[in-house]
Amino acid sequence: MKLIATARIVVQMLSSIAVVSLLTACASQGLEKMGPVEIPTYTEEEYKIGVGDSISIQVWGNDKLSIQVPVRPDGKISMSLIGDVLAADSTAEALADKINERLLEFIKNPQVTVIVSNPSSADFQARVRVTGAVTSPQSVPFRSGITVLDLVLIAGGVNQYAVADNAKLYRRVSGEIKVYRVNLDDILKYGKLDTNYMLMPSDIITVPERSF
Repeated sequence: MKLIATARIVVQMLSSIAVVSLLTACASQGLEKMGPVEIPTYTEEEYKIGVGDSISIQVWGNDKLSIQVPVRPDGKISMSLIGDVLAADSTAEALADKINERLLEFIKNPQVTVIVSNPSSADFQARVRVTGAVTSPQSVPFRSGITVLDLVLIAGGVNQYAVADNAKLYRRVSGEIKVYRVNLDDILKYGKLDTNYMLMPSDIITVPERSF
């Protein structure tokens, strides 16, 4: 009888383990495990001018045309002689070529240099954010080396309603949004850092609240 009872307990334990494994698999469905191949790196792609940026335009030998101006909400700037010029989404070099071409109608052999003196439009492109069940949701400037744990600590940690082990990291990779599971409970309580990912610009961490 004792042998039969022991066998039943073992079967029940195995059944419980199977159910937990099934629930874990279901909860993880659609999420991806981050690998080193998927972590984006910086490239040498030139900065593109955006709305709100301040740009310095120097026309060699002509101080009256040399100006410093902000890029207006319509993406344009204004200069003497040539009027409005579309600056947004151009690199500094491309904008200099565009201005140079327009000035040829008025000046012989103009030489134009464009410098982005205050790239303020880049601020929101280079931020990391944490939302949901944290003490103080945050949007902070990206810093090289910042991790999931760093950002959660900046936000004051998770609140009492958080389902910390169901947190997710949303990241744009090659034009596609990918979602990764973040086990915040393991990170905060047990020091398990498997999912303490290094963050990249525009990453978003969400911490869900438990439903009552």
